[in-house]
Amino acid sequence: MFKKRDRNEVRVIRHARVRKKISGTPEMPRLCVYRSNKSIYAQVIDDTKGITLVSASTLDPAIKGQLEEVDKSGAAKLVGKLVAERAINAGIKDVVFDRGGYVYTGRVAALAAAAREAGLNF
Repeated sequence: MFKKRDRNEVRVIRHARVRKKISGTPEMPRLCVYRSNKSIYAQVIDDTKGITLVSASTLDPAIKGQLEEVDKSGAAKLVGKLVAERAINAGIKDVVFDRGGYVYTGRVAALAAAAREAGLNF
């Protein structure tokens, strides 16, 4: 019999396949998204040095108070806007979007759309 893999294991395999093609450089870092059941996290990463340049999440004190009146997609929009503002303040305008193996819909798409509206190019 075949053993069915759990959803996160399949996501990790899909993410590894995407990461073969996507890499962040100092000129164009990678905007990486991680989505859990309760929170969503976004990081702007320079893969050549292996450092995180900017990050934001729903656990961030800057947006923690605004989360009570929005749903999960609204929280993702707030995180996208916050990470874009921080990236622009750090001098980063262009990024490569890494959806983390997730389907580009729902919270992941909301975060990406908010980051684009706030001024990031990808």
